[in-house]
Amino acid sequence: MLLSDPLFRYLVGSAPPWALNREQREEAVSSIKPIFLLADSQLLFWREESGEPFLARVRRLLEEEDASREPKAAYLGASNGDAPEFYDLFVAAMSEIGLRNTRQIPSRPESEDMAYLRQADVILLAGGEVFRGFKAFDDADLPKLLLERYYAGAVLLGVSAGAVQLGLKGWRTDDGGGTFTAIRAVPFVVDAHDEPGWSRLLAIVPKSGEHARGFGIPSGGGALYHPDYSVEPIRHPLVEVTLTEEGVRQALLFPGETAEVEPAPGPEGPSAETLSLLQELDQPIQVAGKTVRGPAPAASGDETDEAAPGEEPVN
Repeated sequence: MLLSDPLFRYLVGSAPPWALNREQREEAVSSIKPIFLLADSQLLFWREESGEPFLARVRRLLEEEDASREPKAAYLGASNGDAPEFYDLFVAAMSEIGLRNTRQIPSRPESEDMAYLRQADVILLAGGEVFRGFKAFDDADLPKLLLERYYAGAVLLGVSAGAVQLGLKGWRTDDGGGTFTAIRAVPFVVDAHDEPGWSRLLAIVPKSGEHARGFGIPSGGGALYHPDYSVEPIRHPLVEVTLTEEGVRQALLFPGETAEVEPAPGPEGPSAETLSLLQELDQPIQVAGKTVRGPAPAASGDETDEAAPGEEPVN
């Protein structure tokens, strides 16, 4: 099951945001880390003007929470068929920032792999084929686990196909083609190194809902999606694609600028999908002043699990 209710982004501890006061909400948000979206592996070894590795940002985020504990870093290589040479790149990148407790999580994880992933502080989704990797994740029930780790304070990184998988939509490149609903850790469509045309973004964003947006990350570039809903370009400008009354609009977002991309609001209160996930996590929530658990009937206009026109479900 995939999470769609934007309010659930703040779920930490025993209550969701609408059951928290302002001070509690701010404390909850402080444990959530930015999501790192990278076009390719260049930023894994890129150094900023200060000479510091770009990924030192990841290490600082972890140390701000607990500098005494040795972090665990997990690598998901299903999109590239678990090719060992790409895991070696990950190990080298983590070593540069002092993270040496790493593990490759295979496409078909064993119980030991799942136990490690449930405790991982850094989780990288590698590049490769978008649908191939997502299908493996879905078969292993990893999308929900990845979201749980995110809300618990883990840092998620997506490289190329991995960045796409963390967005709203992915696509197939086999004979069937079509799109599918991705992990939705970020509330927009992501594409990488498809410049200058960005044909996939231009085709998918208009079919992804009234408020859908997309960001194209050029080769060598990246983007951070912060807990305050802001998108920050890294190294190179991003291409932002939105749907307006006049049609599809493209704009550039330059490093040093930010854009706010808050998930589109739904009906009042939590969605049936969120309530169902809360039940699985044994989390109480308040609706209309009453504490409830478990799924509630979907309000008119709620999302369903049915594929949208032109979209294929993952089987």
